[in-house]
Amino acid sequence: MTVNIDEGKKAEGQPGFLAQLQAILNVLPAYTWYSAPSGALTFVNQRTGDYLGFPKDHPARFGIDTGRQWDDWVPLLHPDDQEEARKYRLNSLRTGEGGEHSYRVRGAQGDYRWFLTRFEPLRSSDGTLLLWIGATLDIDELKFAEEALRESEYKLRQIIDTVPSFLWSTGPDGEPTHVSQRALDYSGLRTEDFKNLGWEPFLHPADFPETLKAFRHAIQTGTPYEAEHRLRRAADGEYRWHVARGEPLRDREGRIVQWFGLSVDIDERRKAEDRVRRSEAYLAEAQRLAHFGTAVYTETEIPYWTEDAARIFGFDPLEGVPSREAVWQRIHPDDVDRLNKNIESGVREKRSFSNEFRVVLPDGTVKHVEAINHPMFSASGELVEIIATGIDVTERRRAEEALRESEARARSAFDGIAGLVGVMAPNGEIETVNRQVLDYFGQSLEEIKNWETNDNVHPEDLPHMVELFKRAIASGIPFQHELRQRRFDGEYRWFENRGVPIRDDTGRIVCWYVLLTDIEDRKRALARLDQMQSDFAHINRVSMMGELAASLSHEITQPIASARNNARSAQNFLDRQPPNLSEAREALSCVVGDADRAGDIVNRIREHMKKAPPRKGQFDLNEAIDEVIVLGRSAAIKNGVSVQTRLSERLFPVHGDRVQLQQVILNLLLNAVEAMGSVEAAPRELLISTKQDHTGVVVAVHDSGPGIHPEHLDRVFNSFYTTKLSGTGMGLSICRSIVDAHGGRLWAEANEPRGTIFQFTLRAA
Repeated sequence: MTVNIDEGKKAEGQPGFLAQLQAILNVLPAYTWYSAPSGALTFVNQRTGDYLGFPKDHPARFGIDTGRQWDDWVPLLHPDDQEEARKYRLNSLRTGEGGEHSYRVRGAQGDYRWFLTRFEPLRSSDGTLLLWIGATLDIDELKFAEEALRESEYKLRQIIDTVPSFLWSTGPDGEPTHVSQRALDYSGLRTEDFKNLGWEPFLHPADFPETLKAFRHAIQTGTPYEAEHRLRRAADGEYRWHVARGEPLRDREGRIVQWFGLSVDIDERRKAEDRVRRSEAYLAEAQRLAHFGTAVYTETEIPYWTEDAARIFGFDPLEGVPSREAVWQRIHPDDVDRLNKNIESGVREKRSFSNEFRVVLPDGTVKHVEAINHPMFSASGELVEIIATGIDVTERRRAEEALRESEARARSAFDGIAGLVGVMAPNGEIETVNRQVLDYFGQSLEEIKNWETNDNVHPEDLPHMVELFKRAIASGIPFQHELRQRRFDGEYRWFENRGVPIRDDTGRIVCWYVLLTDIEDRKRALARLDQMQSDFAHINRVSMMGELAASLSHEITQPIASARNNARSAQNFLDRQPPNLSEAREALSCVVGDADRAGDIVNRIREHMKKAPPRKGQFDLNEAIDEVIVLGRSAAIKNGVSVQTRLSERLFPVHGDRVQLQQVILNLLLNAVEAMGSVEAAPRELLISTKQDHTGVVVAVHDSGPGIHPEHLDRVFNSFYTTKLSGTGMGLSICRSIVDAHGGRLWAEANEPRGTIFQFTLRAA
């Protein structure tokens, strides 16, 4: 504010000046005021007083200085603005310079409005501060406009950075002025990096030249442009397809003031389009190879169909599309009504439908056709057309018919198998059985399926069968076992149950085949055979005892004679005076021992002579061999044979019939002794050995006899084969049967330098 110095001098101490000043301020269309040099508010014009709600007689309305403080006006401001206003005003009072400041002021109604206050100092000619004069402008609407503008700009910026695309702008010359944050993050560049064609590394090298050409053409001609190119993602270096579009912004005169552009990621779309193109190519090729025919028909015509459709209906593709009537005439008369009803139903219900019908060609050939129909409707629901895809299934129908005939033949063969046959699913559920199963059990298929709850299996066999069956299903391993099955008349018969899995090319089980074979007669025959073998074995033992009778009598009479002598000695010791009791007691002990020895021999002979069913249990094989040697010792001595043993210590017990296995060892021992009886010049030595291996126990009988010709090593085990003049040829055959029944193996081989070795194996208990 410029003040005339002379007027200032006149104003000093002249109330008329202040009255004139107040009058001027009151008529100004603004909120005006003045304050004392100290800053204390002294006068407000009428407009200001009214806004603040000062009473009509308020001193400030008349410029009356009541001694207020410089900051008494601060409480009129918004609490958030008071501290800043106080600092600003205090600084102006300290410097004596005017200024301007904005803040919110509370009105008479209690509401706040934004104001901009400008104030200047009024000084005298000598520079003395007389007054502070200020004018306050209501800028509340302006403030709201600025805030709205800032908010709009913020929201626009948020929108630009949130849009899932890349936004950018350039000047009229094409130099970038703004790049959205999303584009910067994607490219790893800054806005300034895009200037002077700095965006070249952002594009795929193969796409940059074409993009630059299109961009420059747009800048030069002012026409919008569009380009597709690949942009490099900084995070992983991957190039992805984008479509970029640019539009110019023009002023009122039509001059371009800015270019705005948008880049959208279309990589998935491009890939999808590629897949669609490939799919269309594949579909066309598949239709060509599979001979699918496609046609479009309405109620009156066929506007479109393919060559394969013509081939199916027997028309020449070169003659164009035939009429609807001509095509319908080729359909078998017996199928026309059904086909038309399907069409009417599908159209009425607005759904896709299928048709199966026969086509009769002019030469009488009949084809079978399957077609899928898709009706198309207008927006108003009216039928527009029907798209149909058909295929010639004549060969398939023939194959199906042949398959049905084959299945019928297979079923006949299935039902004709001489056994009970069933087919199970991979999980063990019974799917089907042959006629023999139904007839045997007298039940339906549904009843047989519940095999765990019915009584077809003997109660004693069911738990084992269930356990074995479940284990086989879980492991996929074939199973085989024997069980008793109840016939429709209640009789239980023995069956052999075999199951094998059937697998596909991948090794996956698709079903199980199960065969139940009636072995009741075989079981009875085997039982009779076992009895016969047992009888033969007993006869063989009796025969051996007969052969050993002379030597065994010596074995028995020798301990009896010894007992007689010891008894006489005991009598003599008792007849003495005084009797020699200790000697008599010792002699009598010898009598007891001799009697026990004779009794043991008799018991062993009795065990081998008596006829008893096999009794299997665990026993010490070495101990059993020692007992056999005692029985055969006299025969060995008679033939001048030296018997030695090499029995392995800590031999595992074996499980079997002790008497039968002793019979095998005794038979081999006697055969060896008899064979060596014909040897004159060489030693006659017999060695019996046992050893443990990974499979069980091996027993070997070595002799130094004349040996067996290599060609006859296995024949000696045949029934009725013998090299003895008085032999029956059954001994070794029975021995092999006994060993086989114990799960072992008996064989013969040459002994070096001469003789034969007979060996057999037994499973360890």
